[in-house]
Amino acid sequence: MRAVSRLILALGLVLGPALASPAAAGQGDPTPIRAAAGPEVSVRLGPALIESAEKSYGLAEVEHQAERLKATVTADLEQMGVMVGGRVDLVLVDLKPSRPTRQEMISRPGLSFRSASLGGARIEGEMTTFDGDVIPLSFTWYASDLTDSRRQSVWGDAQWAFERFSHRLSRGQLYALR
Repeated sequence: MRAVSRLILALGLVLGPALASPAAAGQGDPTPIRAAAGPEVSVRLGPALIESAEKSYGLAEVEHQAERLKATVTADLEQMGVMVGGRVDLVLVDLKPSRPTRQEMISRPGLSFRSASLGGARIEGEMTTFDGDVIPLSFTWYASDLTDSRRQSVWGDAQWAFERFSHRLSRGQLYALR
């Protein structure tokens, strides 16, 4: 028992200064400890989506949804701590709103915000792991019934699709069985 307590005391004396914070040891400002950054995530719009966005939805709204997809995927991957040092390149191939967008309501005055449609999204892309493996990704989800429209916002179904995609990606469900 004495041998164990002496060993613990000796380790404390040796490792104590090394484990002390720099500020406590008088070495200046403490350096913040940061978790490893998640992967680089990029999202771009597919050519057909850009064309339909310019014609009907409004390109600015669709670009905002691409940013939301990027933020959702980035946050989920960082929270789960996966794909560190990797890269995720996504293409938002298709996007459908659940309610009329501002641009649609301007161009078609008979529409109401209460008008509902089947929204969702189609996402494709690839994931590059830290060691260079490239894994293709594909995900599609659209509401199949108006009762499936879980949210009342314009892009509610699309956001639901983003969350499902991100959840499955960060937990390995999209590529583990390939």
